[in-house]
Amino acid sequence: MTDYTLVIGNKTYSSWSLRPWLAMRQAGLDFDEHLIPLDMPDSRARLHALCPAGKVPVLRNGDVTVWESLAILEYIADRHPEARLWPEDPVARGVARALCAEMHAGFSALRQAMPMNVRKALPGKGQGAPGVLRDVARICALWIDCRQRYGADGPFLFGAFTNADAMFAPVASRFRTYAVPVNEICQAYIEAIHALPAMVDWVRDATAEPWVIEADEV
Repeated sequence: MTDYTLVIGNKTYSSWSLRPWLAMRQAGLDFDEHLIPLDMPDSRARLHALCPAGKVPVLRNGDVTVWESLAILEYIADRHPEARLWPEDPVARGVARALCAEMHAGFSALRQAMPMNVRKALPGKGQGAPGVLRDVARICALWIDCRQRYGADGPFLFGAFTNADAMFAPVASRFRTYAVPVNEICQAYIEAIHALPAMVDWVRDATAEPWVIEADEV
């Protein structure tokens, strides 16, 4: 029995579930994983029984329920400062939070045209949709800036792994699935994300899933 239960959706498609799952694994936290397959006849009822928002992910910690990926990331960072899920430098920490907020609220064109699908290789798909290349350019600019300004001590956006990397891991997955052309800095970052043992485990589990959500199959 652990202190935490993380409720997630399909590992193949659920980008929002990947974010706190990856951060908690990187932080070395023990947690029970409760996967509810999405787009099933009983999915909505099962999710609403756990949280009124009716969406994944949901973190349960005793009597506390936290929903929304970014809120969960903040919660575990507050409870486990030793995990250093935010950069220690206050300037870098502010930038990391800004990146997370922009990721949480933005890039709708990319999300719609290129849904996360870790089981597929779909080179070129979705990249011609309106606004997608603009989103890609902005994401790459953020990655390059952070790697050049803050990334000297490791392969991630702020050197060591932080919540910012958890937020952008699904984008790195999308860039790989759809073979988005990027420069060497961004490509190295994508490879660093996928080399994480936790990310390897997530992709392995996704590959073994029996469910298919047609709306997310481009």
